Amino acid sequence: MEKWVGVLVLGLLCACASNKVRTQQPLVSASQQKSDSLTALIKEESKLLQKDTVLLEVESDTISEDNGNTVFRELTPEEKLAEQKRTGINKSANWASAIHYDNRKPNFVIIHHTSQNSTAQTVRTFQLAHTKVSSHYVIGRDGQVIQMLNDYDRAWHAGKGKWGSVTDMNSASIGIELDNNGRDPFPDTQIDALLVLLDTLKNKYLIPQLNFIGHADIAPTRKDDPNVNFPWKRLAERGFGIWYNEDFLVEPPYNFNPIDALKIMGYDMSNPEAAIRAFKRKYIRTEVNGVLTARDKAVLYDLYRKYY
Repeated sequence: MEKWVGVLVLGLLCACASNKVRTQQPLVSASQQKSDSLTALIKEESKLLQKDTVLLEVESDTISEDNGNTVFRELTPEEKLAEQKRTGINKSANWASAIHYDNRKPNFVIIHHTSQNSTAQTVRTFQLAHTKVSSHYVIGRDGQVIQMLNDYDRAWHAGKGKWGSVTDMNSASIGIELDNNGRDPFPDTQIDALLVLLDTLKNKYLIPQLNFIGHADIAPTRKDDPNVNFPWKRLAERGFGIWYNEDFLVEPPYNFNPIDALKIMGYDMSNPEAAIRAFKRKYIRTEVNGVLTARDKAVLYDLYRKYY
């Protein structure tokens, strides 16, 4: 009797185990399906990422070994631009290309002197990686015009400058460098070439007359270019920048505020003396200091009432 009871118990245990396995099989199958689906999804995402990746070619001579470590060269400006454009695509959004767009539009022209000894030296400076400076155009003393960047590209010529409410002048301007050591007069041949270029830029991009300015205008605490020999009057007579009426200056009214006038013109008045020096270097050209004389105020008032 005890023998048959043992056989019966053993049979019941086997039946329960078999039933438990059968109930777990759907769960295991479902779990396996989820795992397979997740694996497939990861593989698909990996393919998409590989498809969207921009591979930049690196020449063999730009790779070197340093203590067993592979060293890659720095990307060229063109490669950096390509990488920047790639990273400007939002991967979490769907893409539907628009057809109406353009590059940044220049609205200012900023004139510099190079403070160097030759056009070739300046061109070389703008082609060295460590200088971190550039300009759209360089004009030699002989009138040769060299374009170094597309007008629509953002050059690194203005630095930390401010004019009116614009604090990123590089993004809004075309930079022109004149070969000049910072002290010499500017040859007529050089200025003639500049006037032709300015006429082209003004008409092509509809740049307002008031927006032809100097580096010292936007950075009065740091810069003094173009120097006091630069013929701003000659430019203004052609519609590039402004000038005052030298033959008829009137005394400003009693309520005329020269500091406010300079600010309205565009100068950064966080350092009034520096702004006054920049103003006098450009329009007065003598006694370049931080003090406005009665005549200086009359010149400022004439400009203010004529153009602003």
